[in-house]
Amino acid sequence: MIRDEALRLFAERGPDAVRLREIASAAGVSPGLVVHHFGSLDGLRTVVDDYVVAALDSLLAEATTGTGRHLYDPAQTGTLAALLTDRLPAGSPMPGYLRRILLSDSVAGQQVFLRLFRVAQAALEAMVAAGLASPGTDPPVRAAFLLVNDLAMLLLQDRVAEVLGVDPLSPEGMRRWAGEVLAVYGAGLRAGPGPDEGSLRPS
Repeated sequence: MIRDEALRLFAERGPDAVRLREIASAAGVSPGLVVHHFGSLDGLRTVVDDYVVAALDSLLAEATTGTGRHLYDPAQTGTLAALLTDRLPAGSPMPGYLRRILLSDSVAGQQVFLRLFRVAQAALEAMVAAGLASPGTDPPVRAAFLLVNDLAMLLLQDRVAEVLGVDPLSPEGMRRWAGEVLAVYGAGLRAGPGPDEGSLRPS
């Protein structure tokens, strides 16, 4: 599929480094067909952006309403980034694409972040309504704080893995991360170890 091949190539090399002909070749179609369906490379990038944000939106809606088997539970997932990774198939290019676009100085990156921020606001509102969170004194700042923390797990995944010795979005890494996240969110940096935290640390 053209969109999926574009997403994969954008994630691997960055949207600015990929040409329309390369996407067409990877998808097994002619460049003319790509133009016919998407108008231009920029049009295809917009479709990929919309697809990625819609996928995240769907995940967050499921996580906050509990309509699926993966109800968002920080005690199990630690962050929404971890939940996203858990739901994606192995080798999905979506995390890599998010890294690329969010760290780029582009209008598309700004638009994606703005849309993700709105999703985060809606997710926070849903969790507040369900009694799972407090809106705080400044809800927009709280939503941005939660979003930045979650995105940091995607953006800095490799660096965190290097210093911890475990992929923070792997099952083991998520267990370790969730314990500290809950402790800090619940009681601040003065929080002591949780009841199961000792078992999550390497010997």
